[in-house]
Amino acid sequence: MVNLKNNNVAVKHFVLFLTFLFFFSCGPHRNYVTRIEGKQIGINNSQPETAAIDAFVKPYREHIDEDLSAILAYAPETLEKFTGEWQTNIGNFMSDVTMQRCTPIFKTRENLQIDICLLNHGGIRAGIAKGNVTARTAYEVMPFENSAIVVALKGEQLKEIATYIIKEHKPHPLSGMTFTISKDKTPKDILVGGNPLNTEKTYYVVTSDYLANGGDNMVFFKKFVAKYDLDYKLRNILIDYFKDVDTLEVRHDQRISVE
Repeated sequence: MVNLKNNNVAVKHFVLFLTFLFFFSCGPHRNYVTRIEGKQIGINNSQPETAAIDAFVKPYREHIDEDLSAILAYAPETLEKFTGEWQTNIGNFMSDVTMQRCTPIFKTRENLQIDICLLNHGGIRAGIAKGNVTARTAYEVMPFENSAIVVALKGEQLKEIATYIIKEHKPHPLSGMTFTISKDKTPKDILVGGNPLNTEKTYYVVTSDYLANGGDNMVFFKKFVAKYDLDYKLRNILIDYFKDVDTLEVRHDQRISVE
């Protein structure tokens, strides 16, 4: 028969012994790391390839490359970001497509209408060459993981948008709103959807999550009345548009004029 009493005593003594060791191991005599040394090892062409790893990755790489290289649409002209002072053909295209693709989603979810689209010139990372367009094209133009956000703003903030564009003097992509730059460098004749701006009205602006949080000093977005996350990446907006059309539609209407 097992002597439970003696076993319990033994367990208690063992626990006490472990506690004793822990106490002194955590006491003032424990060791500290005083210095850490390291060196930078670059990963470049000088590093030999591992055949096993390359063989494992190869089918996945080929499958991704095939998907990215598939022709989705055709660009009738080259779209560039440095060909205009106040607006560019790629800026018009990006803002128009973003507004076009996001409007029905916002209408279905919130029963509200998107009034304008504002993106940032710096967010466009490449142009679109005349010719075939692929999914890779979308990744080159928009490599970031930015998503579409709709921000509700009062008309007064839309006036701030026009003032911001004039001050920045960059062709930020803009759709749904037009205005004239007066001789004193202030905006006038602001139209939204072809109608005069109402500073008391609430308008709905689709933009990126980066800008909606005040990125690129677009602080007017911080004065929002409400925000709506469409959970739709800007890059996917382009890819979905490419899949739905045969030829890209590029509008050359004048959105910002100078007095």
